[in-house]
Amino acid sequence: MSVRSLCLAILNFGDATGYEIRKETTSGSFSYFGDASFGAIYPALSRLEAEGRVTVREESQHGKPTRKVYSITESGRLELLDALMEPPAADTYKSPFLLLALHAEYVGPDVLRKAISARRKHLQEELALLRSIPHEDEPGAVNWVRDYGIQCKTFALGYLDANAQELIEAATRKHDKTSRPVSLPGQNTLFPNAAE
Repeated sequence: MSVRSLCLAILNFGDATGYEIRKETTSGSFSYFGDASFGAIYPALSRLEAEGRVTVREESQHGKPTRKVYSITESGRLELLDALMEPPAADTYKSPFLLLALHAEYVGPDVLRKAISARRKHLQEELALLRSIPHEDEPGAVNWVRDYGIQCKTFALGYLDANAQELIEAATRKHDKTSRPVSLPGQNTLFPNAAE
């Protein structure tokens, strides 16, 4: 989803500042749908305002600079709907933890145990965030998306709890014997272009 569409999606649920939009994409309930930097959010909001997709109002704050609060317009809702009608791209998933797990035998069991503990903590925090989203009285999309996210994170936590020891044991067996990157199927090494 483009930054532009992500801004419209967040504003569709209520007025927000650029800072609040950024926070929603990094640690809020929209962090599961996309990410946007300040350097992308503010130009997108400026273009959306120029095109009449959002309006902006300035609000004074006691002892602080004036803040700009954005609201979606009807034409902004129509653009969002058009964007949502497009077939979605494949979900992206990036995991620094899985990169470390891939190299378990090189980092060793102690580093791996710490990483597993940190990953468990992250999953528990993500579950707490999802569970903090109020469950609506009427069945609907918000409940469905929230519950889907809870199921995904619960499964990941369960898999980690049930299988972490297997990874630690593999790391323990191979840690002292290994000095070169492992080969993946169809490749000579994990880093085929690296100089020997």
